[in-house]
Amino acid sequence: MVSHVDEAEVPSAAWGWSGEGLKFFRFLGWFFAIFLLLMMIGNHHGKVEDLWLIGTAGLMIFVLVRDIVIRRRPR
Repeated sequence: MVSHVDEAEVPSAAWGWSGEGLKFFRFLGWFFAIFLLLMMIGNHHGKVEDLWLIGTAGLMIFVLVRDIVIRRRPR
């Protein structure tokens, strides 16, 4: 673990943040995957929209589950 972050390499370290909000990003991923599936409830008539919503949400869920599996494996 590095205790000093060079501000020339990471400009955001000057104001105290030099990482990513991984938990927040994962939360947003699950939120929008569910949101896409809920968008199928509506007044549209075609099934093409449903297929795109299911496919996009499925891809997002695949990436999120893959991230969970990869993070649980010991390095």
